[in-house]
Amino acid sequence: MRPPGAQETSMPVHRRQFAAGLTALAAVAAFAPAFAQTWPAKPVTLVVGTPPGGSVDAYARALADQLAKQTGGTFLVDNKAGANGNISAEHVLKSAPDGHTLWITTQAMFTINPSAYPALRWKQSDFVPIAKGIESPLVLVAHPSVPANTVPELVKWVQGKPGSVSYASFSPGTPSHFLGFQFNERFKLDMVHVPYKGSAPQITDLLGGQVPLGFTQQQAALQHVESGKLKALAVTGPQRSPFLPNVPTLAELGHADLSSTVWFGLAAPAATPKPVLDAITQATLKAQAAPELQKKLQAQGFDVPQESGQAFAETINKETARWARLVKQTGFQAAN
Repeated sequence: MRPPGAQETSMPVHRRQFAAGLTALAAVAAFAPAFAQTWPAKPVTLVVGTPPGGSVDAYARALADQLAKQTGGTFLVDNKAGANGNISAEHVLKSAPDGHTLWITTQAMFTINPSAYPALRWKQSDFVPIAKGIESPLVLVAHPSVPANTVPELVKWVQGKPGSVSYASFSPGTPSHFLGFQFNERFKLDMVHVPYKGSAPQITDLLGGQVPLGFTQQQAALQHVESGKLKALAVTGPQRSPFLPNVPTLAELGHADLSSTVWFGLAAPAATPKPVLDAITQATLKAQAAPELQKKLQAQGFDVPQESGQAFAETINKETARWARLVKQTGFQAAN
């Protein structure tokens, strides 16, 4: 009991806890906008899972330049090639989830790897997809020494050389690989799969004739098709590419089930605070809408979609289911 005239200097424990909780919430609420406003507070690294010089690397560097202009920050590109992007994913997850280490991911890395790698050390839920950056069909190309200018002529030529023709993919467990596999199965060919570690080395060997044909990135092949160093026989998009208007789609040729596009995009660790994720998303969408970036990417043979949020998540879910079925049908399992 208090002495007469004494003032209460304490409150019950539950009231003190409640008051402390309100104080903490108020501090978080005040801090969150400031946290977002300070991004980037230091250099931001965009981690790329392919070697320098390829299509993914080109997109990453273009995006880094534009983000730097939009935010006034410093954006770096770090190539962590290997295991079809899994090394880059793991590297990002080991970094502090503060918005300063982000992942340049691809359709293959994000939607195929979860089915293709039996002991994957990351999962889709570890990341938040920010935005789809580019989208493009693949191109079925052949070296000029191949005596075929159409898909039917190519099929006839390969059928006449059973077991002696190979096809190149830019990495195992990618649309480039699986479309080649399906092409092989569809026409009962006997081609050998030659996988590469990125589109740059794949294109190098296609140009040199070490491998006569393959499905490759449109961006990587475009200049070589235009110069006559490679022949484009078909594209895999739902309609003809504006960059190769005279090249038919596989759908036109009666093989709509082989249609596919590839995309590259930006993802952040799921543990990143939401205010920072919001700031990254806003900056990325603003950068990708910039006419300067769109013109630069389109000049390299990229289509620049504006897809993010729920629409991007639905695309990822749909594609993950599609490639999971194909991985199961082929029995493909990648080595970790």
